[in-house]
Formats: sequence, C-alpha cells, structure tokens
Amino acid sequence: MSEVNGLAIINSKAPFSSNYGKDALDVALIFGSFEQKVSLFFQGDGVYQLIANQDASLVSIKDYLKTFSAFEFYDIEDIYVCQQSLVNRQLDEAFHIDDVQVLASVEFGKALNRHQHVLRF
Repeated sequence: MSEVNGLAIINSKAPFSSNYGKDALDVALIFGSFEQKVSLFFQGDGVYQLIANQDASLVSIKDYLKTFSAFEFYDIEDIYVCQQSLVNRQLDEAFHIDDVQVLASVEFGKALNRHQHVLRF
C-alpha cells in the first residue's frame, strides 16, 4: 500500500467566479500554518487559478492568486494540475508559481487517492 498523505484540496472553480478559490487557499494556509501535510489539486475550471498574468481589478475583486507565492513558507509543496483540464481549455503550462506537477488523468487520480482527507472547492 502506498503512503497515505494528509489533506488534499481540490480546486475546481475559476478564480474570480466565486469565493471557492479564496476559501480553498485559506484552508490550505491554515492547515499549513499548523504544519499539517497539504496537497493542492487543480482540475476543471480550477486550472485557471494557476494561469499567469490575470488582472482581478478588471472585475473589482481582490487578487488572492498572488498569495500562492507563500506556499513555500507553509511547506505546501505538492501541487498537481490535471493535464486533460489544460488540454480541454487550450491552456499551456504558463503558471504563476513554480513546481506544479502536470499529471495525466490516471496519475492525477492516483495522487488524489493517496490522501486520507479530501476537500473539494
């Protein structure tokens, strides 16, 4: 049996369409601040949260995406994106943070299944 990791947070919503992305970020940082193992997964429209050069001011919303750069300070190192979600949206791998692992659907699912707890936003 493979190692079971702590908390997986799935981001499945576009960044400025709702509060889900900001809420997922807040949960990740809270768990990280208590030295809990957190992995982030981006699929569906959630992949848009990783795309560089977005301007939240155009829709009069605070840009929480800049806070992603703080992941390293919270030891959030496991960040996965679904390759098929990128392909379906014709997006390249121009992410605004480093060390994102792009996984094929099967591998994405396997990585997710290694977690004991899963939250979907």
